[in-house]
Amino acid sequence: MDFLKTLGVSQHNSGTSTGLWWDSVQAENKIPITSPVDGKHIGSVSTTPPELYEHIIKTAQSAFLSWRMVPAPKRGEIVRQIGLMLRQYKEPLGRLVSYEMGKSLQEGIGEVQEMIDICDYAAGQSRMLSGVPLQSERPAHRMYEQYLPLGIVGIETAFNFPVAVWSWNAMIAAVCGDVSIWKPSSMVPLSAIATQKIIGRVLEANNLPEGIFSLITGTGKNVGERLLRDPRIPLISFTGSVRVGRYAAEVVAGRLGKSILELSGNNAVILTEHADLALAIPAVVFGSVGTAGQRCTTTRRLIVHDSIYNKVEEALVNAYKSIRIGDPLDERNHMGPLISKDAVARYVAALEEVKKQSGRVIYGGTVLSGKEYESGCYVMPALAEVGKQYPVVKTETFGPLLYLLNYSGPVTEAIAMQNDVPQGLSSSIFTRDLQQAEEFLAQAGSDCGIANVNIGTSGAEIGGAFGGEKETGGGREAGSDSWKAYMRRQTVTVNYGRDLPLAQGIQFDI
Repeated sequence: MDFLKTLGVSQHNSGTSTGLWWDSVQAENKIPITSPVDGKHIGSVSTTPPELYEHIIKTAQSAFLSWRMVPAPKRGEIVRQIGLMLRQYKEPLGRLVSYEMGKSLQEGIGEVQEMIDICDYAAGQSRMLSGVPLQSERPAHRMYEQYLPLGIVGIETAFNFPVAVWSWNAMIAAVCGDVSIWKPSSMVPLSAIATQKIIGRVLEANNLPEGIFSLITGTGKNVGERLLRDPRIPLISFTGSVRVGRYAAEVVAGRLGKSILELSGNNAVILTEHADLALAIPAVVFGSVGTAGQRCTTTRRLIVHDSIYNKVEEALVNAYKSIRIGDPLDERNHMGPLISKDAVARYVAALEEVKKQSGRVIYGGTVLSGKEYESGCYVMPALAEVGKQYPVVKTETFGPLLYLLNYSGPVTEAIAMQNDVPQGLSSSIFTRDLQQAEEFLAQAGSDCGIANVNIGTSGAEIGGAFGGEKETGGGREAGSDSWKAYMRRQTVTVNYGRDLPLAQGIQFDI
């Protein structure tokens, strides 16, 4: 495939890099990468052994000492150039993301666009790393807060966004004066390798040191575990499941490190009796089947007022019947495969659990077969009618499974249903009633990190802080003041007077 050659991806690839230097691909342990699109082998990636991990860490430590001294706007200029370089490789990198992960080509290219956008955003942010002036109670004293570079940021990303989530962290960290070490999902490392090679061109052109952006590859049990336990890494950004995220948080906290956690979502859309269904139905369909239901912001629950329930159900079934499933590189298709056969098995098991818990599958849910679906990773998206939020409904199923629930009372009833799950990432309400919208956004409203009115649960903009509450982890990435997580906070007091007033009025006769 031409896009692999353009990106420098071969049959055998090194998974260890300091940005400019790459390890030999002769390592004994290699990960074979197979596309869920057609089941074909794309290439293999050599993992990072302990001795090379140490080399990566020491190189990153050395790079930090010089990178932190570069003025922030100049660091922003490097990030801006990375965005320009990504523009040159947007189409082939988007194709690789689509082919390696299985998301539609439009989404693959869109993910690269997110990387470009965060580069633009971070370049601007580099001139706005501000402190806060404070008022001292002591005469002739000035007090203020400032933010300083933190050090090495370890970034562990998930398969569903092979490159974008890394960029949300790495580009912001870079303008803050930090260096980063990326451990991508072992299911999609080729996209990370291609990205690292693109960045290397910018580093080389600017005569920058190795170690500002580094890459290590392997499973979570070996390489990921080293990152979590390494006291030389003050901040870990982890994206993944609640189970692994909870473990990561405990390990990092045990060494008094900091963590940014982006874990699961069980996102709901509320359709009140005042909902505009012309807006709502397309948003729900995209939110539930986009990326084959493998987004953390995927719409998983639809809470519908009784007065419009039958109409909504009919509209959804008709819309689902029109969804084209197949090769995601074919832009005529809406939905590609799940990431693996294991993911398919978990999807099927969830549907069986729905039936056991008195739910009813009203559309889809079958595993597709035939030549076009020979990878075994394609499924029909499912609609399941559930009378209440059974245990299975409160569990995130990472696939295109949408639960339909109904309510009959005021909007507060629907909000309570929405909040009655362990996760708290994204939420949405469709209504033309101002009072209902404001109740959804008030203190007693949505308990999620993201709350939307008349748009769906997915498609967050990079300008806002991204993240959620409860089992979602509480971390924030991308825009707003998320940059503060990548820096250390310092309170400064300057005495420019002739006297030294001591605390509590204590005096010494010296």
